[in-house]
Amino acid sequence: MGKAKAERRLKDNEAQAVARTIRVSPQKLNLVAAMIRGKKVERALADLEFSRKRIAETVRKTLQSAIANAENNHDLDVDQLIVAEAHVGKSITMKRFHARGRGRASRIEKPFSHLTIVVREVEETGKAA
Repeated sequence: MGKAKAERRLKDNEAQAVARTIRVSPQKLNLVAAMIRGKKVERALADLEFSRKRIAETVRKTLQSAIANAENNHDLDVDQLIVAEAHVGKSITMKRFHARGRGRASRIEKPFSHLTIVVREVEETGKAA
């Protein structure tokens, strides 16, 4: 029998992709996510392609997944998509130690992040020729 299907949280003109447990701090990931917020998807992909940040490749893959979800699962037009949301959340933090002098130790924290990208289909306004 099973559970009833959950209501869709997004609007009909939206699709999302989530990347979990990314090995980068949320602060660093948010710098890259802020770079693509509100942009058209082809412009955002180009920006991520030429970004010098290490994590830009993972963000680009997540954005491509959101675009594919919009196209295949929700029948949205890829040319009309914008990055509506790109938000970052904290995940686990691995704790490690670093041996120091005189028998002491210092703590090293290795944070992980979650990334959610929501793309939305927008209608372009008609331009006069």
